[in-house]
Amino acid sequence: MKFLIIEDDDDLRTLLVNTLREDGHVVESESSGADGLSRAVYQDYDLIILDVMLPQLDGWEVLRRLRDRKSTPVLVLTSMDSPSDRVRGLDLGSDDYISKPFDIHELKARIRAVMRRQTGERRQLIDIIPGFQMDPAARIVLQDGKRVEMTARELNLLELFLQRRGSIISKDQIRELLFEECEAGESNVVEVYIYGLRKKFGRSTIKTHRGLGYEWVDA
Repeated sequence: MKFLIIEDDDDLRTLLVNTLREDGHVVESESSGADGLSRAVYQDYDLIILDVMLPQLDGWEVLRRLRDRKSTPVLVLTSMDSPSDRVRGLDLGSDDYISKPFDIHELKARIRAVMRRQTGERRQLIDIIPGFQMDPAARIVLQDGKRVEMTARELNLLELFLQRRGSIISKDQIRELLFEECEAGESNVVEVYIYGLRKKFGRSTIKTHRGLGYEWVDA
């Protein structure tokens, strides 16, 4: 899954990004309402985690403007926990609401609940190449109906390529989105996972653009 976190508290934003990446998700983040809204409108996400007390635009205004354009699921985080605040968030179109401080396990459970409501019981499969499909909700890859063993990082990278089919993704973008800072500094970390995907799906599926990055090429 691909998530966007809009949170101005640096420590909390870092905690959320790292925690959700450890669970195998692609996570992007912004620290202001204006920047978060711009990213949310012009990119596609499976879920947005939105703080209310934000600089430039508060979370309520971000949510209101977002709902004029898109129906992306939104989970609101805030220290404002009165009934009227919860009602306001729901009326503006949030899918759930959790008050600060919160337990990270409760947050994960609420994320799972929101995603279940969005997908229902339908199994939505994405074609990778002939014979291979990905179930993004279950986070599995199937080859002719049988599960393919993949690491969480390989799944993250594959999901990133499939979301940006036809676009070149630079090494720096891959490092920023998928790896912790200590790992991203390793010179060949991206190449290791590119090699893993090519081994499973064929070398020709990922084209190297020297000096620019990589592109997923449909067979």
